[in-house]
Amino acid sequence: MFERPPTQAEQFETLLRQGGVHIERIYGPVSSPSEVYDQPHDEWVALLAGEAELELEGATLVSARMGPGDTLFIPAHQRHRVRSASADALWLAVHLPPR
Repeated sequence: MFERPPTQAEQFETLLRQGGVHIERIYGPVSSPSEVYDQPHDEWVALLAGEAELELEGATLVSARMGPGDTLFIPAHQRHRVRSASADALWLAVHLPPR
């Protein structure tokens, strides 16, 4: 889970996909803001290593700085993006089936 090859860009690896649940490991740097995600499902993320900053859109723009052990629940259709992530960033992301 914690071993990962050096990379210049964010990498996504599916660990499990079953019954509408999708669990993935995400690692590597994000040096400029990612695309904006608007997903039809809930997502729970845990930052296992490194540092990252997420941006959540809503009535006001919220920025969340994360460190190792921090978690975040992102409800379906909550527009969000990764503003930055360190080279050693390692995430565990759980995508739940649409409600």
